[in-house]
Amino acid sequence: MSDILVTGATGLVGSRLLARFHADGHACRVLVRPGRELPPGVEVAEGDVLAPDTLGDALAGVSTIIHLAASFRDGNDEQTWAVNLTGTQNLIDAARAHAPDARFLMASTSNVYDAGADHPAREDDALHPVLAYPASKARAEEELRASGLTWSILRLPFVYGEGDGHLEAAPRMMARRGWHPAHRMSVAHHADIAHAFAIAVTGAMDGLTVNIADEAPPTLYEIAQIVGETYPASDEPLTDPWHLHVDATLARRLGFRPRVRTVYQALAENLL
Repeated sequence: MSDILVTGATGLVGSRLLARFHADGHACRVLVRPGRELPPGVEVAEGDVLAPDTLGDALAGVSTIIHLAASFRDGNDEQTWAVNLTGTQNLIDAARAHAPDARFLMASTSNVYDAGADHPAREDDALHPVLAYPASKARAEEELRASGLTWSILRLPFVYGEGDGHLEAAPRMMARRGWHPAHRMSVAHHADIAHAFAIAVTGAMDGLTVNIADEAPPTLYEIAQIVGETYPASDEPLTDPWHLHVDATLARRLGFRPRVRTVYQALAENLL
């Protein structure tokens, strides 16, 4: 019998979180579509958040749900809304029916915060996201808060490390969007995403929305240097410096301390 159900366990974040939880002795069950490869010893429940009739058996007997399944950057807004909002609603409904006492932990994103702020984003800031990914995540957050379940929402920044290729792709991706080389962006290593969820599993974040981030948001210029790229120069002044820069004070108060404090530590310790 597994204590924790993990959705999205085959993704970049989920696969690394699952490996850490499994190594630490957590009994995990994963919700996956048929045919997915998983580490030996992990209990598999075949199903899909978009197929409500597959969720009851997956939830039977679990005390914690870690909901990581998400759709983003696939260019299909309809699919993004379906997975991120409808999928979450389906999982909430199934949890009410089959695991009403379970703790429901959901990964959200720092992309929900508005541009143009005059400070690093805080959890109580008003949200008006427009794009499908952050807007669907913000709506899913609302559904979970109103669910009557025991919940926590962890807003994740740009996640990187352990050969996932995400940091390496960042300079070109951000340059295409016209971002200034001096723009700073909150980040967190996979080790610290798993660490944050391990804290949330204990109940320390119950009823809270919590920003997760390391200690020193790097500039896009620095990220490019670290991964061996050259970021385009700009003759324009930096505007909107706080966008995607989050205030992680609450997480620190709740006991979260980054194990990988900066991208430079990750580089020095070969954790990229």
